Parts: sequence; C-alpha cells; structure tokens
Amino acid sequence: MDEELRSLADRVRDEARSGPDGPAAYERLLATGDREELARVLTETERPLWAREIAAFRLGCAGDRRAFETLVLLLNHRDPQRCVSAAYALARLRDPRTARAAAALATNALRTAYALHPVRLLTELRAPETVPALITTLRGLLAPDNPHWRVALACVEGLGRLRDPRARPVLEAALDPPRLGAAASAALGRLA
Repeated sequence: MDEELRSLADRVRDEARSGPDGPAAYERLLATGDREELARVLTETERPLWAREIAAFRLGCAGDRRAFETLVLLLNHRDPQRCVSAAYALARLRDPRTARAAAALATNALRTAYALHPVRLLTELRAPETVPALITTLRGLLAPDNPHWRVALACVEGLGRLRDPRARPVLEAALDPPRLGAAASAALGRLA
C-alpha cells in the first residue's frame, strides 16, 4: 500500500466502522485487486462516501477512467482531505478531461472557497487550460481583503512554476496585496 492510499485508509477508517458491514467492506476495498468490483462500488446505490472514495482513488491511480466523475466530485468536496486524495488520483489517471474539469472548478466564482486543490492540480498537469484558468482565477482574487488569499497564492505560485509570459500582467497586479507580493515577485523573476 503506497503512502497516499495508507493516508486515505487511515482517514476513513472511523467512517467505515459506523455501518454494520463497514469494517469488512473497508478491508475488502483496500485488499481487492478486482477493478470490476471497485467500479461497481461507484455505481451501486446506498454505498457510503468513504467506500466510493476508496474505490475511485484505487481505480484512478490504476489509470481506470471509470473513476473520473467520482474523483471530480471529490475534488470539489468541502473536506480538504478528500480534495487532496482526489487530486492525487486524478493526476495519475491521465484522463484528457481532467484539466478541463479542474479549470472549470478553479474558475467557478461561486466555488472559490473550494478552488485550492483544483488550482494545484492544474499546475501539476501543465495542460493547455492551465495558464488561462490560473490567470482568470487570480484576477478575481486580487482585492487586498479577499478571504480566499490561499487560492490566490496557489495561482501565483503555479504561474511562477509554469513560467508563461502571458501571466506577467496579472502577476504584476498581484504585487500589491500583502499576502501575495513576495510570491508574485518571485514568480515574475522566473518569467525573465
């Protein structure tokens, strides 16, 4: 079991213990090598979220695209740890739809509070959608009192890592907000 799966298993263990068949199902989902069994978990009714998360994570890491929709839903979950696990699996899934989905989540102004992990995933993917989505997201977060400064900072750092000259204007604008200034300066230095 790799470290990311172990972390997920530790996190959902208590949830799995709450149902009558939970502990046995939990052990089975972690142990099985049968992708069909894992895929059934994603479509069966009344499966708990923890079971769907384990199944989607394992399928995603194995490159099985049947996990895509569940992983995208988890990437947009209110629980940041679920987002982290989903982003990890989506990065390994290598589904061409992933970048578009992450860009849509990152740029959705109504879901900005949950955009941190889609922004980080976009940076990791380095897809054609990445730079435009990060620029759009950052542009909407440049007010000094913006409560989503961590998302803005992830955009700035991502744009710095990507070194795309299209980011220059928005990175220059990001020099002013106090929480972004140092990172924006470093990112601009990488563009030169």
